[in-house]
Amino acid sequence: MPTIKSLNKWANAHSYYPLDFLRIALGVFLFIKGINFVSNSQILVDLIKPVQNLAGGMIMIHYVAPAHLIGGILIAFGLLTRWSTAAQLPLLIGAVVINFIGEMNVANLIIASLILVLCIFFLFYGSGKHSVDYYLKMQQ
Repeated sequence: MPTIKSLNKWANAHSYYPLDFLRIALGVFLFIKGINFVSNSQILVDLIKPVQNLAGGMIMIHYVAPAHLIGGILIAFGLLTRWSTAAQLPLLIGAVVINFIGEMNVANLIIASLILVLCIFFLFYGSGKHSVDYYLKMQQ
């Protein structure tokens, strides 16, 4: 019986690592996507072409790359994770919608949908135990 209790304590103490690695991977992916949009802005212009006639098309182009860059860093470090994922939601919903309005690309649709689900999850879950938010909360 003591062995089971000690294993249970160990499992409870280390159960946050997979979610923390998932949060870090999400942040790194968004950061890399932001770098991709900054370095090759023609990709972003081509993606937004189906909705370019709508109001705010140019604002959207100038919002996507910085939001991915800054949001990706904040999510990876676990600082203001809920706010950062909330800032990503309009972009990701737009990425899913653009696949239906424009040319359908199944791979992009699956990636955008998966990242959208992860952002919604971390919007509710928060940053986790191994994050800057948790560290700052424990320092108070």
